[in-house]
Amino acid sequence: MTTYEYKVIPSPTKGKKARGVKGPEGRFAFALESALNDMAVEGWQYLRAETLPNEERVGLTGSQTSFRTMLVFRRPKEDDLSAFEPRLLESPAALSLTEGAPQPPSAETESTDAVTDVVETEEQGTAQEATCEQPEPLVLNTPVESDTADASPSDTAPEPEEGDAFPLPLALRNRARALEDDESSTQKS
Repeated sequence: MTTYEYKVIPSPTKGKKARGVKGPEGRFAFALESALNDMAVEGWQYLRAETLPNEERVGLTGSQTSFRTMLVFRRPKEDDLSAFEPRLLESPAALSLTEGAPQPPSAETESTDAVTDVVETEEQGTAQEATCEQPEPLVLNTPVESDTADASPSDTAPEPEEGDAFPLPLALRNRARALEDDESSTQKS
């Protein structure tokens, strides 16, 4: 069951002037219409008009009963859970391990170096394919100190050792070997 909240406002007592509205009845109707439309913008639904008695003080000791016309509006409460109707979602289809498993990339796709991108030009507004080559990985080669001065550049490049993520400069590699030799000689003696 939906629960509502209510709002009661006084009915207009004077008419409003507007272009094209003539006479006291038309002005009063326009004032009432404006009040109803203003409340509708805020989400209130017009329910009814009520005329109710109202006791007022008159003088020091007297009282007088007058009647007031009120406009009654209502709207569903925001925290009302009865208006909440969740829908049931379909469960996803079960995949077998062989059908839904991602396949590893084949050797054919690994050997291609070209990558295709979709580029949209501003002037044409159409999609074009652009092919660009992937660059080769950067390998730093440092010259090797050798006893022969006529060594070719291919001979001077240090060979990467097993387990190296990238080739080390020869000076660092020689220093590491010297430290290993020192440690091994101190352990033997």
